[in-house]
Amino acid sequence: MRKATIRDVAERAGVSTATVSRALSGSRPVSEEVAAAIRRAADELGYSGNIIASSLRRNRTDTIGMVVPSIANPFFTSLVVNVEHVLSQRGLQLFLCDSRSDPAVEAQRLRSLVSRQVDGIIISPCHGERSADAVRASARAIPVVQLDRFALDTHTDWVGVDDDAAQALLMDHLAAQGARSAAFISSELTNSSTELRRAGFFRHAARVGIETREEWTQLGDYSIDWGRESSRAMLSSASRPDAVVCADDLIALGVLQSCQALGLAVPSDIMVTGFDDIPFSALSNPPITTIRQPQERIAAEATRLLDQAMNTDLTGTAHIALKPELVVRQSTVGQARVTAP
Repeated sequence: MRKATIRDVAERAGVSTATVSRALSGSRPVSEEVAAAIRRAADELGYSGNIIASSLRRNRTDTIGMVVPSIANPFFTSLVVNVEHVLSQRGLQLFLCDSRSDPAVEAQRLRSLVSRQVDGIIISPCHGERSADAVRASARAIPVVQLDRFALDTHTDWVGVDDDAAQALLMDHLAAQGARSAAFISSELTNSSTELRRAGFFRHAARVGIETREEWTQLGDYSIDWGRESSRAMLSSASRPDAVVCADDLIALGVLQSCQALGLAVPSDIMVTGFDDIPFSALSNPPITTIRQPQERIAAEATRLLDQAMNTDLTGTAHIALKPELVVRQSTVGQARVTAP
């Protein structure tokens, strides 16, 4: 079957091809009656227009690229959903890429998005140093906004949670619950979020008088397996800490598994905290005290900054750290509640 053309739509609607082009692209107004006739003709003929040609004329593709370290991580899954929702409200389509936490894969994904002429890129870089060159190269070509994490010396807009404030909330809470010592389990120090959470943990532990030890600091990856593996020996020791502070909820879930296997009661024998407030954190046994990131606001600010960079000549970069919330659940106390800083 022959594919319908813009001329076919014009003949069916009884207007010129120029009028059809104006009506479908929205470049110039036409009467509502004419626009309705054109849309009806296009629908009847199955005409979808030439998006590529339209993009070339407008120098816009109405597409945004997004690169995250792992779509399998529930935190990034939720973040993508929030970003896509905001973009769709602005009439923009999302091209999603998973870097698999590999800077080389991430660089390839960024090059592909730039070559496909997306209008901008939102990225959570997987590595603080090794992601920097690719982020800088992309930012020279098109607008780039980093969210949650940022690569060093990249000078783009960034939006995420205030990791230091989050650790202050956690340590104040643990001190109030009577914790005198705490361990910290995280991924390796390869990205900004991990580094800031670790630094905040030690800073605020010292401030509230909670003991920390080198052997209680375990660095691996953001996974349930790592939480379980890294905590087993620590929790088996006679000198175990009063609390385990985890850099994300997946690690905390693994720590809870170790506690169960060792017959430790949470929170009476040991307290456990997470970070991100993924859905599973409220469903675990016991539910996990954690930090809730304002994902809807992060998504809204990231798209606002990207839209600003795409449509204005403003110079300078923004660094927006949003306030976290402490969600208190039964892994540290008997009654759940939410606390903001």
